[in-house]
Amino acid sequence: MRRALVVGVDDYPGNPLFGCVNDANSMAEVLKTHGNGSRNFFVKKFTSPRDAITRSMLREAIEKHFAADCDVCLFYFSGHGLITSTGGYIVTTDARRYDEGVSMDDILTLANRSRIKDRIIILDCCHSGALGAATITGSNMALLGEGVSVLTACRDSESALESNGKGIFTALIVAALQGQAADLLGNMTPGSLYAYVDRALAPSDKRPIFKTNVTRFTSLRSVAPPVPLETLRKICVYFPLPQDDHPLNPSYEFTHPQADPVNIGIMKDLQTFAGVGLVVPVGAEHMYFAAINSKSCRLTPLGQQYWRHANENIF
Repeated sequence: MRRALVVGVDDYPGNPLFGCVNDANSMAEVLKTHGNGSRNFFVKKFTSPRDAITRSMLREAIEKHFAADCDVCLFYFSGHGLITSTGGYIVTTDARRYDEGVSMDDILTLANRSRIKDRIIILDCCHSGALGAATITGSNMALLGEGVSVLTACRDSESALESNGKGIFTALIVAALQGQAADLLGNMTPGSLYAYVDRALAPSDKRPIFKTNVTRFTSLRSVAPPVPLETLRKICVYFPLPQDDHPLNPSYEFTHPQADPVNIGIMKDLQTFAGVGLVVPVGAEHMYFAAINSKSCRLTPLGQQYWRHANENIF
């Protein structure tokens, strides 16, 4: 069982937002199913103004969420974030001075104490990087428990960004979950989500934050692999040993008079491998020139690792 609590708040009296409910709806939708339509997360969604997201209501929902009987739980929040002299807060609709919402330290404490194997927290709000950091009171106790991963839109000193009625961070997370961050087996993990968002935001000053304390990443969603698994398994056929080169010649190139149908099929697979970083041509800039000039191709370090996976029947 996998559970997600998704919260989006637009309806702040006197200080409304306009993209957080859209963000929550997008996150809830992408988390519900895998790419093939099979069930993924059981999603409980709260959005304001439809739901009155008060401090007591949200605190209760978060506490019950991390106490649930499941293997993986994910908490997502989009709304106002605030940092005060006592730490960071996700702001609720009944916020008032000195009682602004749910403490980020409290959220982390609940996650740390949870007996659920994998706990993922994703915050798209201002100052969200305060979650999982030593609090600004000087305490060094804000440590992540084993099995906890945190992704936030920005540092604790920064504001989150919106564009066209959506949070930029959430839009990137959703795109990553839709398949942009998939590995060669079609899986997306917290680490791959962060890597995708970080690449997208690299030219800007805004920095997403990723903190984790895990011995392995769990897949948050899966899609069809970029290379069909039956094709990927042939890597051991084309390269009997991981350090072997695969010799090429003009018969591998379909435009050449000596083209051979069998070798053309092999070349198609090798070019697919090259396209995802598993294979590189040797002594030539492109696979085409390696074939025309009777060069060869070989596995990259990533390719060698997938060769070992295929050889051990891991996929």
